[in-house]
Amino acid sequence: MKPARKQRLMLIGLMVIGASLATGFALKSFNENLMYFFSTTDVIDGKAPKDTLFRLGGMVIKGSVERPNDGMMVRFKLTDFSKEVTVEYTGILPDLFREGQGIVAHGKLDTRGVFIAEEVLAKHDENYMPPEVKGSLKNQTAAPATK
Repeated sequence: MKPARKQRLMLIGLMVIGASLATGFALKSFNENLMYFFSTTDVIDGKAPKDTLFRLGGMVIKGSVERPNDGMMVRFKLTDFSKEVTVEYTGILPDLFREGQGIVAHGKLDTRGVFIAEEVLAKHDENYMPPEVKGSLKNQTAAPATK
């Protein structure tokens, strides 16, 4: 094999290895930042992961919002009209957060089965509901009618 041909072959091999490494790193990063959505029924049924972040959505139950101390911690319950999950959040809630409205929270479950939220997102007007919440609520309200 001629030296020029050998050099080209080595260069092509290095480019293939480099492209493979870049693709591998991109896929790994994407997989680590992937966040799944679960309804309250999924969480109660044990389908949600225990040790990783995920999104939880539902309606805030009227009368469930409480502030145990004078601090920033707030505790409330979410429902999909089938099952309820207690959520604890420390921080400033969005201005549009209210009882009886749909929200999506990012966080993870603790050992008590309480969802510890790192971020709470509320709808931005009275006509909007996050698509995941709308879908899970529609599934829960349609399910009893078919039984």
